[in-house]
Parts: sequence; C-alpha cells; structure tokens
Amino acid sequence: MRVIRTVAEMREVRCWMTGSVGLVATLGGVHRGHTTHMDTVRPRCDTMVGSLFLNPTQFADNEDLSTYPSNEAADLAEFEKHGTDFVFVPSKEEIYPPGELLAAVDPGPVANLLEGAHRVGHFKGVATVVARLFSIISPTKATFGEKDAQQLRVIQHVNESLGFGIEIIPIPTVREEDGLAISTRNAYLSPEERDAATILFKALTIAKLSFDSGERSGEVLRFMLDSILAGEPLAEVDYASIADVDTFEELDEVEHSARALLAVKIGSARLIDNFLLA
Repeated sequence: MRVIRTVAEMREVRCWMTGSVGLVATLGGVHRGHTTHMDTVRPRCDTMVGSLFLNPTQFADNEDLSTYPSNEAADLAEFEKHGTDFVFVPSKEEIYPPGELLAAVDPGPVANLLEGAHRVGHFKGVATVVARLFSIISPTKATFGEKDAQQLRVIQHVNESLGFGIEIIPIPTVREEDGLAISTRNAYLSPEERDAATILFKALTIAKLSFDSGERSGEVLRFMLDSILAGEPLAEVDYASIADVDTFEELDEVEHSARALLAVKIGSARLIDNFLLA
C-alpha cells in the first residue's frame, strides 16, 4: 500500500491506473463502518483508493474538529488490512491551497433542511471537499454510508450536477449488536451514555414497526419517535423527522416510503441515525 500526501503525486499516480478505481473517503477515526465500505468496494474495482482528510470546512466553530478521534497510523493499518492500494492523506494546504480561490460547491436544496438547518454551512463544506476529492482522484465508483442519509443525497446531487459520472455505492448502516449505529463519535460516550444511546435505535424500531402495521400519518410517526426519546433523560433531541426520501421535506402523509431521521445529543456526542420506511 502506498501513502500519497500531495495533489500532484495523486494525479500523477492516477494517470497510470487502469480499469475501475474505487474510493473510500474518510475523515479519519476508521472503524468497522468504514472497513465495511472497503470490503464492499474492493471486489468491485481494479484499484482501491482511500482518503484520510479531516475537512475543516464542514465543522462549525463550536463543533469538535480539534478533538475529533483519529489516529493516522491506526487508520492506515486498517486501510492496508482491507486491501487498499493507495491512501491519499493530504494536508489542509493541499486541499485548500493558500491564495487560491476555490469556488464553494452548491450542495442543493436538501442541504437547507434537518442537518443543514442545525449545522449551517456543513453541507456546503461537504459538497466542496467531496467535489475536490473527486476531481483529484477521479474515481469510477465511491462508497458513502446510508447512516448519513442526507449527506448521501447531497453527494449524489454533487455527482449529478457537476457531471462526474461516478457510481455512488450506498452502504447500509453498520450497527453494534444492540442496534447502535457505529460512529466515530461513539468514542465520546461514557458507559452510562453508551447505554442511553440505544434509545435512537429503539425509537426508530418502534416507528418502523408502526409503519409496517399500516400507520401512514407523518404526525403520528413523529409523535412516536419523540415519545420514545422523551423516556431517556440523557437524550436531548435536535430533531425527529419523517421525511421524503429524496427531498428530505417533512411528510404529513406517507404515500409510498419515507425516512425516519433522528439527531440526538447525549453528553458531548451528537448522534444521528435513520431508518428507511418502505
């Protein structure tokens, strides 16, 4: 496995790659969710490229950029263990060259809702860095997780609107045995908070069971989510949503399918999760 740290070297190496190129992009803090991406794309491509870049433009001033859990050596070891050929590990200056004006990328109307409303500017930062990585690495396919369903839709919009023509492979949410969605931010949880965090999975499960039993009222389904979450004293709810799967606008009535989405603060960790209702 070869580690590449400059844009110039990455572009040079990409020129002599043949066949399909798969990308697994990460902020660092590689965990079983990320390695599931690697194991999924590895058989589907001739060359697998990983990236490690803690993108500052998708973090607000009050967020956890400085304490984000990552360990470059451990992360690189995971990439190598799962068959990665190259890992792009650029500095901030390589992605955002000083003195060079890089146009921000429009993340689309989805970016104004839910996560976008609670983390203003977040999706513009995501869209811009993903477009930059796509333009540098030129993958033919790339994986992104369904746990971040709204982000996945933003990235699909970037891919379509800028004409990259990349095959975006959605990866189903990877969970612990008790249902908690695996996330780098789970490392912030104390043992008590870790137990409390299972409330997200419980709330989503109840909503899904109700939907499967015929409930189609968005208001009723949202009430169920809120009611279950209210039973956990450590949970501070940012939102509980029953939204359209494409636009992420709230639904009064679910005609065919929807996403149940949650953002909940437990201690210093802000956790998100979702279920597809279909």
